[in-house]
Formats: sequence, C-alpha cells, structure tokens
Amino acid sequence: MTTWEAVNKKIFDWHTIKTQINYWRKASSKVVFTNGCFDLLHYGHIYYLSQAADLGDYLIVGLNADASVQRLKGRHRPIKDEKNRLHILAALSFVDAVILFQEDTPYQLIQLIQPDILVKGGDWQAKDIIGSDIVLEKGGKVLSLPFIEGYSTTALEQKVIKSCK
Repeated sequence: MTTWEAVNKKIFDWHTIKTQINYWRKASSKVVFTNGCFDLLHYGHIYYLSQAADLGDYLIVGLNADASVQRLKGRHRPIKDEKNRLHILAALSFVDAVILFQEDTPYQLIQLIQPDILVKGGDWQAKDIIGSDIVLEKGGKVLSLPFIEGYSTTALEQKVIKSCK
C-alpha cells in the first residue's frame, strides 16, 4: 500500500466506521473520540490530538463539515475545505480514523461510535462536553485536556487580518 492509500484508508463514512470499530473492539481496544473544525492545523491541535491518542488504542476524530463550520464560525470559515481538513488529519500518524459530520454537534456520531474515552480541549468543562452522557452511561471517561494559550485558528485569523490592515 502506498502512503497516499494509507492516508485515504483512514477516512471513513458513517457505515464503514462502525465496521472498523467492531473490529477494534474484538481485541478489547480502547477507542478515544474527539471532534472539531481543525480549520488551520497548528501546534495546539497537534499537542492536543497527540495527548488524546495516548489515552487509548485508537483515536477517532470527528470533523465538522464545511456547512457546520460556517454555521458555528461564520460565513468566512472554514478557511480550508473539508477535503483538505480530512486528509491533513488522516495524514497524522497518531490519528487512526477521521469521519465527517454535518450536524453542529457530534452527538449522533458519538451515539454511533460509543467511544470508551471522550476528549475535548481545556476550554471545555467535562460536564459540558457534548456526548458526555452517552460515554459516562456506559462506564467510559470524559476528559478535558489542557489548552495551550495563544494557539487557536481564531488567533491566527486575527493575526492575518491585523497584518492586512
């Protein structure tokens, strides 16, 4: 398999992710799930995703579709389209699966995946993380990982806007 094929193999749809998860669960593997827009991948994202990957055996990243990002962040976003964002995330060695979701929250996707560990960045309180009820009900863990100040897509966007003025 070529490297490009390996990257593409990590991009799943809602049907194929369930099959993959069932395969992983046969080996009693811990599945970690996180989600986000990941519009301009930066140091904070890499740090956060690598920490999330260390919590289990497989890391699944739910990615907001372009329309979802626009509803959440405004008409000027996303900066990179979903095809770019899917492939960039799939190219990371510590990401095992990437799946697109159209909704504003990943709640339905979390219901489908049933992760053992649900993770968000430190700007979220564990009790406020979407899908925490699903994960906690089945005995899983919900964690808020440390947020690295100064690294955000919004901060990068503002820096570019200021430099253009």
